[in-house]
Amino acid sequence: MSNVMKADTLERRFPLLAFEHGCIVSKDADITVAFEVALPEIFTVTAEEYEAVHSSWVKAIKVLPEHSVVCKQDWFTKETYRADYGKDGFLSRSYERHFNERPYLNHRCYLFLTKTTRERNRGKSDFSTLCRSRILPKEITDKETAAHFIEAVEQFERIVNDSGRVSLRRLGRDEIVGTAERRGIIERYLSLAGESGTVVLEDIRLDPAMMRVGNKHVCMYTMSSADVLPGTVGTDMKYGRMSTDRSDCRLSFAAPVGLLLSCNHVYSQYVFIDDARDTLQAMERTSRNLLSLSRYSRANAVNREWTEMFLDEAHTKGFMPVRCHCNVMAWAEDEAELRTAGNDTAGQIAQMGCTPRHNTVDCPTLFWTGIPGNAADFPAEESFHTFLEQAVCLFTAETNYRSSPSPFGIRLSDRRSGVPVHVDISDEPMRRGITTNRNKFVLGPSGSGKSFFTNHLVRNYYEQGAHVLLVDTGNSYQGLCGLINARTRGEDGIYVTYREDDPISFNPFYTDTGEFDVEKRESIKTLILTLWKREDEPPRRSEEVALSGAVNAYIRRITENPQTGDFNGFYEFVRDEYRNIIKEKNVREKDFDIDGFLNVLEPFYRGGDYDFLLNSDKGLDLSSRRFVVFELDNISNNKVLLPVVTLVIMETFVAKMRRLKGVRKMILIEECWKALMSANMSGYILYLFKTVRKYFGEAVVVTQEVDDIISSPIVKEAIINNSDCKILLDQRKYLNKFSQIQQLLGLSDKEKDQILSINQANRPGAPYREVWIGLGGTNSAVYATEVSDEEYLVYTTEETEKAELMRLAGELGGDIEQAVRRLAAQRREAK
Repeated sequence: MSNVMKADTLERRFPLLAFEHGCIVSKDADITVAFEVALPEIFTVTAEEYEAVHSSWVKAIKVLPEHSVVCKQDWFTKETYRADYGKDGFLSRSYERHFNERPYLNHRCYLFLTKTTRERNRGKSDFSTLCRSRILPKEITDKETAAHFIEAVEQFERIVNDSGRVSLRRLGRDEIVGTAERRGIIERYLSLAGESGTVVLEDIRLDPAMMRVGNKHVCMYTMSSADVLPGTVGTDMKYGRMSTDRSDCRLSFAAPVGLLLSCNHVYSQYVFIDDARDTLQAMERTSRNLLSLSRYSRANAVNREWTEMFLDEAHTKGFMPVRCHCNVMAWAEDEAELRTAGNDTAGQIAQMGCTPRHNTVDCPTLFWTGIPGNAADFPAEESFHTFLEQAVCLFTAETNYRSSPSPFGIRLSDRRSGVPVHVDISDEPMRRGITTNRNKFVLGPSGSGKSFFTNHLVRNYYEQGAHVLLVDTGNSYQGLCGLINARTRGEDGIYVTYREDDPISFNPFYTDTGEFDVEKRESIKTLILTLWKREDEPPRRSEEVALSGAVNAYIRRITENPQTGDFNGFYEFVRDEYRNIIKEKNVREKDFDIDGFLNVLEPFYRGGDYDFLLNSDKGLDLSSRRFVVFELDNISNNKVLLPVVTLVIMETFVAKMRRLKGVRKMILIEECWKALMSANMSGYILYLFKTVRKYFGEAVVVTQEVDDIISSPIVKEAIINNSDCKILLDQRKYLNKFSQIQQLLGLSDKEKDQILSINQANRPGAPYREVWIGLGGTNSAVYATEVSDEEYLVYTTEETEKAELMRLAGELGGDIEQAVRRLAAQRREAK
């Protein structure tokens, strides 16, 4: 049976003619310039910033000439995350597999600026190119008007880009028309397809009651009259799910039909710039007519009153009258899914305070008008008069989180959809001038996900070539260190801790190269000085000189006659040879009491209580190892061991700083405040935080107690003031103290609101914690720290889970990776 439906080819009806000189030219001689718009990331914009974005749009639109059309088109398409299995590392691949095929709503925003004529701007739906039997291309005769429009477009672009929050990028031919390998936006629109894949143009059924594009069913909801809008509109609104009684999360007024609408849809916003004088004169005539008819109908009197109010606003406040229209076009694969999408769309429009209107009359015409470059074909009866300021309030003003273009960074998750986002919190902020150093301060109470975040951070840094040195007091990094040790066959992943049967042991006189530079010599002097003098007992100048002479003389001895030195050898050298040297120099006992010196150091000499500490025979130079963990939990209360161990730690990192040129270095200090309180250690901390940036390094301090950062002047002055990156986790436990934290850390009200929104609206069924990252006091956002089952087992601090992992690894001959694989598989089966 032959097809009796009215059908035509797309070629015959297609309204566009060419792409020339960077412009789309329609067959009716309309000129369109296309841009891609970069909007701010969602949940990162304040009410004041929304006002600034709104103001920049208004200023930019005012420079366009009469009979111009502004069409802002936001594409929201369902896509799935594609894993990158080419990444190195067992945990990186498990991370990618965990997120593979996770659905999310992709957002692309485009802007089309069109110059048309007065007649075309007032055309009705029955004059659309869709209704013509033939379209005869017209010639652009007024070249001066076209040139003036292009100049105005350049001014428009400059004004928006100068706003600092929104940026425009002009689209080229390939992005609009497409290539053999890539879809253009025109192809995408006519097929309602995503960005990737091959375009197959399908039949389009332009039936107002049931429109279809291929196998996609389409519905359209319009805001085409002032009656469907609320009494007042604004630039932004409060998002209740992430707000508290002490904080405020803001979204744009049109956000409910943007990212908050989870179905496939295109949100189109039109602003028509007519001759303002003609518009106001027409309204004056309408007002007079309504006045004469008001005696016959109360409605005429009310309408006349509204018209007069509009005219008064235009004349007294200088508002620019425009016409406006917005529509949401949603689509789905079947009718049942389309009903759900339609209901969701109507519900989100109602969230804006608008009355949802399912348009089953002009749906095909509005679809045709939405073709990029065809905005001049808009049916005038579907628009309504308003002022420019109110029309721009209907623009969406936020987008998804964007990945950093930097090759270095960490993998976090978008808090809205949960897909991975590449975030650089070290290098890119430095290049852009947002921060002046890479140091980080991390604050999070117990159970907030702090250890998961720091494990994830150091693991990402290590896998990208960084040297990482960790100081811990809770075995938080035992799993990660053990995994690295097993994968490198003991060459890396060094875990240094104190046990009775295997106590911590160092050799301050050992180096891989056998050379002792200035920093190495100074660190040895500081170490011995710490053993010799109490914190409240400063050394005299003569004692410092004598100690320096002893250290240098011993180093000369072991380098001139190649041998391995240790503390026992140094003690014996001072007792025997150096005693004779100072006698020859006539050094008085009151200037340097050598016997008192030896007596104090005797516990660290052979046979003493701590003879194990500084006489290691392992010959291990930690400055060459890329992942080292010092676990101080067992000696955190030992007044003798703790200062010595912390000084060795700092000396190890300083050696890395000095020797490893062009290599990224990180020292992360966890809960070890007692070690930081000593005078010698505080001097190292202050030195580190001020100079580490010069050696391509960063220092990170992690704490969970508010009192620690408030009571410690070392932390307050040396760490907080020299950490341009601040990282906070869930602060609900400290809600009553947060004003004090805000003042101490110098947080703005915007940053406070973001921090207090953490974990307020987490996605159900997804085990993750959110983290706030602030950079330089200007850039900040909340991300999700979600990891795979394998990463969870490596990062976990739960004692029972750690014990089970180590037990299984022991059964497998110490193969931690295989143990992690088995336990992760069991966890997935249980889910």
